[in-house]
Amino acid sequence: MNLDFDDDALGFMEEVRAFVRSNLDPGTREKVLLGHLPDRVERTIWQRALVARGWGAPAWPVEHGGPGWSVVERYLFDEVLSEEGAPMPPVFGMSMLAPVLMRYGTPQQINELLPRILNIDDWWCQGFSEPNAGSDLAAVRTCARLEGDEWVINGQKIWTTLAHQADRIFCLVRTEDAPKKQEGLSILLVSMDAPGITVKPIITIDGAHEVNEVFFDDVRIPAGDIVGQAGKGWDYAKYLLGHERTGIARVGQSKREIGRLKTLAAAVVRGGRPLRDDPVFSARIASLEIELRALELTTLRMVSALHAGAPPGSEANILKIRGSELQQDIAEAIMDAWGPEAFGPAFVGDGLETSPAVATAMTYFNLRKVSIYGGSNEIQRNILARSLMGL
Repeated sequence: MNLDFDDDALGFMEEVRAFVRSNLDPGTREKVLLGHLPDRVERTIWQRALVARGWGAPAWPVEHGGPGWSVVERYLFDEVLSEEGAPMPPVFGMSMLAPVLMRYGTPQQINELLPRILNIDDWWCQGFSEPNAGSDLAAVRTCARLEGDEWVINGQKIWTTLAHQADRIFCLVRTEDAPKKQEGLSILLVSMDAPGITVKPIITIDGAHEVNEVFFDDVRIPAGDIVGQAGKGWDYAKYLLGHERTGIARVGQSKREIGRLKTLAAAVVRGGRPLRDDPVFSARIASLEIELRALELTTLRMVSALHAGAPPGSEANILKIRGSELQQDIAEAIMDAWGPEAFGPAFVGDGLETSPAVATAMTYFNLRKVSIYGGSNEIQRNILARSLMGL
């Protein structure tokens, strides 16, 4: 495996960096760097700037509007965007549903839905988790029955990110009884303004409204709004989740946050000296940097394997575990560096009125979830134990 980037790769990174600095709204950049979510308008403006440049869908093939980049170029692109504080592409439509449609969707779905995903004409959310089906996703009970030329959906989804802003939702539902719970599942494509859908907010511990409950009461959709074959949804969901888990590592974001930590440690004075000169705290920073380097090398090993044509393996599970835990560890160190200031004024709404110190605490609380979504880390360890050790 070659871990050195050649001059072409380094030149590509500088090209991307220059584009971001010339085209990204400073207010949007500041939001991202403070750990806040840009709103839909801000993300749409940025996404359409990328589309105009031909960079709107880094991982998509050319025939569907992608730039035709190698996996190395895609990795470098994501890293530069993270370091520069640019919003990442909308994950649910761009990185999760789109690959499933490309592989299993009908020509009509591909031709109609992918361009709208690319341009954010449609804002998608993911309807997978339920009150009794989180990490055990096969236990979903939301059901759909076929009546004539319509599916009729009843049930509940929970922790649905940005459902209150979404135009459409892709749902894992039970469409038939089967001996095994992994069988009889399907993925349906549902408009969020369909009669019978109710969205209720969940305010998380950081004071923000990002996730929701979604209720389906006799929601009717056309029979053709199904991905692939009825009853094969478990296979499609596993394919989709493989894309989600790989992206949770967020090496570029963690690099940026360690940079923030080091800057803060140089500015904060405790006991008459900068925090960075405290041997215990400096050792903590060094340990985080070592962990991040190991994560980056693991990511690059997977990138190298994909570049050689190999399918993703257990690295995706490893990246999910260590990437999420490292994000939490870095956020905790930044909050510790701020000290009591991080618990100053009470959280206000989306937190934009708070100080940088309090925004740090909000980010810390928000990141508690990353070791849960995409399949909890305990489940990921079980998968690794079975696949690598036969346990």
